[in-house]
Amino acid sequence: TGKPIFEDQELPMEPLPFIVVIVDEMADLMLVAGKDVEASIQRLAQMARAAGLHLIMATQRPSVDVITGTIKANFPTRISYSVTSKIDSRTILGEMGAEQLLGQGDMLYMGQGGRLQRVHGPFVSDEEVESIVKHLRDQGDPSYLETVTEEPEEDPVAAYMAGGNAGSGGGNGSDDDLYNQAVGIVLREKKASTSFIQRKLSIGYNRAARIIEQMEENGVVSGANHVGKREVLMENMDGSPYEY
Repeated sequence: TGKPIFEDQELPMEPLPFIVVIVDEMADLMLVAGKDVEASIQRLAQMARAAGLHLIMATQRPSVDVITGTIKANFPTRISYSVTSKIDSRTILGEMGAEQLLGQGDMLYMGQGGRLQRVHGPFVSDEEVESIVKHLRDQGDPSYLETVTEEPEEDPVAAYMAGGNAGSGGGNGSDDDLYNQAVGIVLREKKASTSFIQRKLSIGYNRAARIIEQMEENGVVSGANHVGKREVLMENMDGSPYEY
């Protein structure tokens, strides 16, 4: 008709949450895909803050191949804990000083103006981290993404391994027998993890994860700490099948 058409499009006005992206070890990303990672970080650092996205990068290896000039130029705010050499301090902050820090939370902070401030961050022990995580975990039931660990349905090898056919004994076996075998291995080897059980019993990841969860419920192993490790709680066992 040649006439403009006006349509009302409602936009949601609810405030969106701030998103903070934390990379715990930058060196590993740069080793795997340095150019792609550097370009993505540059794009995020330049434009994402306008949309409420913030980026925190950390590394234990402050070398020039990890903290490149492009990355440094896009991160005006920096923090350095105690480092081993003046070179590492220059790589992070552009000047010396971080090599003289005392550790245990002692740090140098560089803000937008480029001036250094010596500040002290809180030192949190492993025990405190575990207690906080336990408290948060007790607040509600977890919501897992099953697609992360589920196996291909049509893969005959995965189905065979998940059924436990490749384990010792060559039969399907009951879940109780498989659980007893797993507990015996854990008590004998004094270590427990999903991948360890999966490797020892030649079973699928999901089944091994359920066994580890059952061990935690029965008090055989502890919950995972902040680095994912578990302690074996049962003592004075010779590795024979555990009856529960």
